Amino acid sequence: MDVWSIVRKPLLGVPLPNYGMVGRWIAHMAHGQFHHDNIAASSPKHGERIIGWTAHYLIGIAFAALLIGIWGESWIQSPTIGPALAIGIGTIAAPFLLMQPGMGAGVAASRTPHPASARLQSLITHTAFGLGLYASGWAIQLFN
Repeated sequence: MDVWSIVRKPLLGVPLPNYGMVGRWIAHMAHGQFHHDNIAASSPKHGERIIGWTAHYLIGIAFAALLIGIWGESWIQSPTIGPALAIGIGTIAAPFLLMQPGMGAGVAASRTPHPASARLQSLITHTAFGLGLYASGWAIQLFN
């Protein structure tokens, strides 16, 4: 997912994700605020970038664990692309239904200037995550 984000910047002109805003959203939760009209306009929180990046990786690890939890150890022994893409693409529900509404972008980026473009970029990015899960499965198999 991160490699795709780096590659798409020069290819498509899409800026890198700002996980600091995710960190800001999470940090505000500790004070009871779960919804923002515009997370960028909300007060900055100490350590928001590290919180956001940490959350990004922990969430990714949790989704990878979900793949193994559903398809089991047998998937690691013989990775197939279907389950990896199902998890990767399925993870789009988290930003569409939880993160974007909570940070003020609306359900599935409906309150952004270009919702269709934002949705397409999310779909491509989460597909890249699924491909990364598949590649990771093969990498683990090669080392075992």
